[in-house]
Amino acid sequence: MFLTISTTGTPERPATDLGFLLHKHPDKAQAFSTSHGVAHVLYPEASVERCTAALLLEIDPVALVRRGKGKGRGGAPDAALAQYVNDRPYAASSLLAVALSTVFKSALRGVCKALPERAAEPLPLRIEVPAVPARGGAELVGSLFGPLGWTTVDVRPVALDEAFPAWGESRYVQLVLEGELRLADALRQLYVLLPVLDDAKHYWVAPDEVEKLLRAGEGWLADHPERQLITSRYLSRRWGLTKEATNRLELVRLAEADDIDVEAIDNAVDNPAPEADAPAETAETAATAEKPVSLAEQRRDAILTALRDAGAASVLDLGCGQGQLVQALLKDVRFTKVVGVDVSVRALTVAARRLKVERMSERQAERVTLMQSSLTYTDKRLKGHDAAVLSEVIEHVDLPRLPALEYAVFGTARPATVVVTTPNVEYNVRWETLPAGHVRHRDHRFEWTRAEFRAWAEKVALRHGYAVRYVPVGPDDPEVGPPTQMAVFTVTGTKKTTRPAETATTTTTTVKEEKAA
Repeated sequence: MFLTISTTGTPERPATDLGFLLHKHPDKAQAFSTSHGVAHVLYPEASVERCTAALLLEIDPVALVRRGKGKGRGGAPDAALAQYVNDRPYAASSLLAVALSTVFKSALRGVCKALPERAAEPLPLRIEVPAVPARGGAELVGSLFGPLGWTTVDVRPVALDEAFPAWGESRYVQLVLEGELRLADALRQLYVLLPVLDDAKHYWVAPDEVEKLLRAGEGWLADHPERQLITSRYLSRRWGLTKEATNRLELVRLAEADDIDVEAIDNAVDNPAPEADAPAETAETAATAEKPVSLAEQRRDAILTALRDAGAASVLDLGCGQGQLVQALLKDVRFTKVVGVDVSVRALTVAARRLKVERMSERQAERVTLMQSSLTYTDKRLKGHDAAVLSEVIEHVDLPRLPALEYAVFGTARPATVVVTTPNVEYNVRWETLPAGHVRHRDHRFEWTRAEFRAWAEKVALRHGYAVRYVPVGPDDPEVGPPTQMAVFTVTGTKKTTRPAETATTTTTTVKEEKAA
């Protein structure tokens, strides 16, 4: 099993810097023990103009079989000879990938204390692997390496037997990659894609393989057009691990698209906002010994009432968080289809546990779907529903991104009813524990006054052909209004072009009055 890495240089930047980057001296031939054999590192050439490092992996087929206890590739009990006579010592596979990570561990991480600037910049590289098992043929090899920045991806199928051309091609190819890439990036690509092309691993794929994949795929895997195939094959088609990796990679892709940290969008699982479970302070609740109803419960009740009044059967909970509203919707048989949508994988995991999805009856499970999606991107899966809810969601979106959310929900998904709730910033003065000038949650990008919220809602309704009415949620303070403001949008059938002042609106004063209406 053989692989070479070559680079070129100048007197100012000699090619022998490759030795520093790989942490292996060009004047030495070194050997390293691996779990299935010995890895040798040597330099066939090392000059200022050109330097080549070679990795030769000698596999002990007997040790491979014994360690595998007769299982896996070539280990069937009815094929005893195949356990010892196979391609594992010669074809680049997960064995070579593990050797790469063992021998060039620091180089894979892009660490080089001697030449940190060289480790951080692209190098003219040429990588050759004489025998790569390619389940999918030369075309698949090209589709995997082609999008990764290589100038040349030369894939040449190996004949089954050159003396008998009629036998055709084998499943092995000769691979040559040329281009200017960071050495660490090139090594990480090989570490992931060699086992993917072989479509096999010589060891049990445990949950920690997801972390390995994400580390090695950083910077290139999230946007790769063959991401699903790479993830599935690398994780040996283990469905649970593949789903976890896919969800986390989607978060990375969305974060990169918005130029923000992953933590900034995967933050739905957090301490609740100061007002989320706080009781509504009224004279009536202070005078009674009964436990007051939290604002979060009042908000859910108001949303459920609006959805029932609209006659909605299929409901989208956009930004469902940990699934409280989804849970409430499922308790009412009038809602025959409930879809919880969130960009946060952690939140969806918590929601699934809260709902006990795995223990649901078949009939109940058919009513609920949890899926990952970003609300600032159009998603065809969101079309065709009666209603959508954005409960305490819009304030978590940066203002410049709010038009994208508006278009995705009102312009593309376009349900007949949309319910939006958001904090009323005017009411913040009534929260004794909230310092002046602070928003209710550290992730809130803004909090609107009643006038600001209505101005936004009127414009949205006008642009997309909806009528809108407003419902206060919580105690409606005569000076500062309610703690939560809610808008209920109802599609009018056609998109209007009239001014916002001509958009139909209805204002009510209390939730009880709204229910009575």
